[in-house]
Amino acid sequence: MGPFMNLTDPKYFINRELSWLEFNQRVLDQATDAAVPLLERLKFLCIVSSNLDEFFEVRVAGLKQVQQSDVLATGPDDMPAAEQLAAISKRVRRMVADQYACWRDDIRPQLAEKGVRFHRYPDVDPVVRKHFEQHFEREIYPVLTPLAIDPAHPFPQLLNKSLNLIVELEGENLTTDLAVVQIPRILPRVLPFPEKSGDGDDFIFLGSLIQEHVGRLFHGVKVRGAHVFRVTRNSNLYVEEEESRNLLHAIEDELRKLNRGNAVRLEVPSGCPPELTTRLCEIFNLQKEDVYRVEFPVNLLRLMPIATELERPDLKYKRFTPTTVVGLGTEQDIFFHIRKGDILLHHPYDSFQTVLDFIGQAAEDPQTLAIKQTLYRTSSDSPLIPLLIQASRAGKQVVVVIELKARFDEAANIKWARQLREAGVDVVYGVSGLKMHAKMAMVVRREYDGIRRYVHLGTGNYHPSTARLYTDLSYFTALPDITEDVANLFNTVTGGAQLPVPSKLLAAPWHLHRQILELIDAEISNAAAGRPCGIFAKLNSLVQEEIIEALYRASCAGVPVRLLVRGICALRPGIAGVSENIEVRSIVGRFLEHSRIYRFENAGDPRYLLGSADWMERNFFHRVETIFPIESPGMKQHLEEIIDYFWRDNLRAQILQPDGIYRRTAAGADPWDAQEEFLAEATRRRKRRAAAEAS
Repeated sequence: MGPFMNLTDPKYFINRELSWLEFNQRVLDQATDAAVPLLERLKFLCIVSSNLDEFFEVRVAGLKQVQQSDVLATGPDDMPAAEQLAAISKRVRRMVADQYACWRDDIRPQLAEKGVRFHRYPDVDPVVRKHFEQHFEREIYPVLTPLAIDPAHPFPQLLNKSLNLIVELEGENLTTDLAVVQIPRILPRVLPFPEKSGDGDDFIFLGSLIQEHVGRLFHGVKVRGAHVFRVTRNSNLYVEEEESRNLLHAIEDELRKLNRGNAVRLEVPSGCPPELTTRLCEIFNLQKEDVYRVEFPVNLLRLMPIATELERPDLKYKRFTPTTVVGLGTEQDIFFHIRKGDILLHHPYDSFQTVLDFIGQAAEDPQTLAIKQTLYRTSSDSPLIPLLIQASRAGKQVVVVIELKARFDEAANIKWARQLREAGVDVVYGVSGLKMHAKMAMVVRREYDGIRRYVHLGTGNYHPSTARLYTDLSYFTALPDITEDVANLFNTVTGGAQLPVPSKLLAAPWHLHRQILELIDAEISNAAAGRPCGIFAKLNSLVQEEIIEALYRASCAGVPVRLLVRGICALRPGIAGVSENIEVRSIVGRFLEHSRIYRFENAGDPRYLLGSADWMERNFFHRVETIFPIESPGMKQHLEEIIDYFWRDNLRAQILQPDGIYRRTAAGADPWDAQEEFLAEATRRRKRRAAAEAS
């Protein structure tokens, strides 16, 4: 590194939004991969659409607001908002074209060969048409409402991401030539044929059926054309916490406004007339670059129920049973196992049931005095909520720190907060101005030798459903140093006091950023002194400018840096004199990689850290986060094996190039899929345990 090199030069940073789009491309790569089962490929195709929806609702909407302000740039790459929006538009169009080509030319015809067929209504057999005509009259027609567009009928406030028809009319005595029909969300978007054929499953699209019969809504008027369209709106929440006397009510009020936010994207079918598209743009105050022409069906996400619910195991990943590491044999008491020694679980290969048992046994346990837990996201049918309510009604002190502002889960969390409060649970909404993102639960028990605390810390949410789909790590301990730190953190969040300096935990927004920089600097010092050095980080996003600059300094000092970044990565690896010692990989596979693992060589005595925080501005300064050490020799060895499995992956891993594009690794003679190897290892463990119990 030259003495005057500026490591914060914008040319050394990849734009955050464009990096995210490359992540979504890696999801699309799963859909185009012939080695992935067909219905799983369809699922990935749907996820691409879901991801893009959220991207436009939040990131593009934010950029549009920035564009209207005096702010010139939004990140360390210094790209102006207008330039970002133009680059996003170009990249998304190419992605959507590839997505629909995958559906049209690959997945749909292959599914048809396997007996899963999708039809447009006009193409189906007359007998089947008759069935759907009757279905339309009985189930669909009664809930549709035609809305004329004229001075007496202003354009309706269409809901965010709703499916709609713009209908062109002609005839005598018309006051308008346009009307809108909003298709209620309660109606399924894909309809099965009345009887399953002997060789498979057949479906039609709801939009196609309504298009064919929309004339029923306009008596005495001719329908010249009907075209499906969809509008995406700004879904950012704007809540002034300092001005809100009741945060829960303030967020509820804001949620009611979200479906009416400013439009940011218009999706229309490729056959929609240009003049009609222009009129829609005028109505929604959009420009032509905000219009995305797609093939039928508009919104591939509506195929997700087919991908996930259709009973075709031959077209899906082989099912597996997670291993259960606690609660087998004669001793069922989870607290007994934790007292014996710390426990580390790797989900979904290790069962999430152990986490549920931790709370469930505490709820029923007469020795339990208190349960404290954070909730960022959980499932709509979460078993945790009834367990916490049961514990409260049994007289235990139960405290739940619930994050009301968890994006797109706000309504669900408000519902859980009300239920918990009605049951006598002490519900806290975190710290004003911060999101509660830490994943921690604590059980306080009275035992024969006094009061003892038990703690669960994790990298993922307390969400049983996503625990089967996301890879995460869970850590159970009764070690006094860590349990004391967790107790202090809970007290700080619930009581508003200052956080004492933790003994073991690294916590944001108090010390985490400084401590990570210190750990990186220590590796630089080790390199200068000729001691063993190295950094490994597995995380979801890497954006924070000072951290990236520190990693560049480490690379210049000769520290080998290996980064496994699932999503956004603003760091450019492989630049001579700046980042030639940094390699960045990403794995997108059957499961969503969600665990955060940090390893620092520490002069030959490696230090391992796990937690909830990515290396982003929001995680360091705007969220409550926990990073915790793993110090048990056996667990450190287990983490070393996990890291090795990930870094050996040459089937799902892709390597980031200096230009921001990812290239697949070469499998060669020794192909290795880390997730499949974890599954195989979990199966071997389960069989060994079953054999041991049977003997």
